Amino acid sequence: MNQSAKDFLQTLLNTPSPSGFEQQIQAEVRRYAEPFADRISTDLHGNVIVAVNADAPLRIMLAGHCDQIGMLVTHIDEAGFIYAQTIGGWDPQQLVGQRMIIWAAEGPVSAVISRKPIHLLTPEERKQVVKLEDLWLDIGAANGEEARSLIAIGDAVTLKLGYEEMRNDLANAPGMDDRVGVWVVLEAARRAGEKGLNCAVFAVSTVQEEIGLRGAKTSAFGVDPQVGIAVDVTHATDCPNLDQRQLGKIQLGDGPVIFRGPCMNPKVCEQLGEVARSEKIPHQFSAIGRAAPNDSNALQTNRAGVASGLVAIPNRYMHSAVETISLTDLDHAADLLAGFLSGLQGDEDFTP
Repeated sequence: MNQSAKDFLQTLLNTPSPSGFEQQIQAEVRRYAEPFADRISTDLHGNVIVAVNADAPLRIMLAGHCDQIGMLVTHIDEAGFIYAQTIGGWDPQQLVGQRMIIWAAEGPVSAVISRKPIHLLTPEERKQVVKLEDLWLDIGAANGEEARSLIAIGDAVTLKLGYEEMRNDLANAPGMDDRVGVWVVLEAARRAGEKGLNCAVFAVSTVQEEIGLRGAKTSAFGVDPQVGIAVDVTHATDCPNLDQRQLGKIQLGDGPVIFRGPCMNPKVCEQLGEVARSEKIPHQFSAIGRAAPNDSNALQTNRAGVASGLVAIPNRYMHSAVETISLTDLDHAADLLAGFLSGLQGDEDFTP
């Protein structure tokens, strides 16, 4: 990973984009893609579509979703405390005691989110799992009037952003799901373009995956690809209390994960595996026996059907403040997809 690419990854991870509020991060995507893209467009939904060798007959779409889970302000009480509902799938226990940012019209407002201290909980309350309605946001306002002068109903809220590197080329941050996918699809398109292409590549930073794969549905309809590969995160199982017998053995640093299953096109899976083997790219396989809960699902069922694939980045502690990935896995994922794209002759038939 060169320094420019690493800087871009850190920019992605330090830019807010809860579902429905992706404009700021999409501006960064456009900025990074300008030097190597033939065309860059933004559709009415907010998806950014980066095209390389755009007029070739065989169209390949790569999708990484830029949105992250977050919250939405729903109420400000007279004491100045703020209440919110979730955007996407939160475990409320992950929110207790976190530093948060409210993305208000006049700029970011720092907040904390918490509940009654353990000292004040009744014995019965201590036995209960925390509920979202028991949590509130505190910006330090003296009263409701002050809070409402800064915050509006419908403002987005995220965990405090921040990228931190760890030992053995690991890194943690909120929003690894799925900023890493955005990084991979753009880097794959850039690297494939440098190698030479016989196909058209559309690397798409999709919106609103966390609330129903919405951006992938609309962007895939517009691109109309024959092949679509989603890049998302998947659960690493190399930490305690996870059943590898069902989830598989997925380890950080062992390479990107190629998924196989009834919703994945077998020819796409086979070719991804062959590229990984021939180019000696570390990789892992995983199985999924149902419709994937990510953009590959929307890609597969677009229009009359798309030959779909799913390449995933192992991620520990998904949907938390400390999502952890391997930077090496990201590089290998970009190389895998670049090799897949540059190896296409342009006349392939992916009909099973």
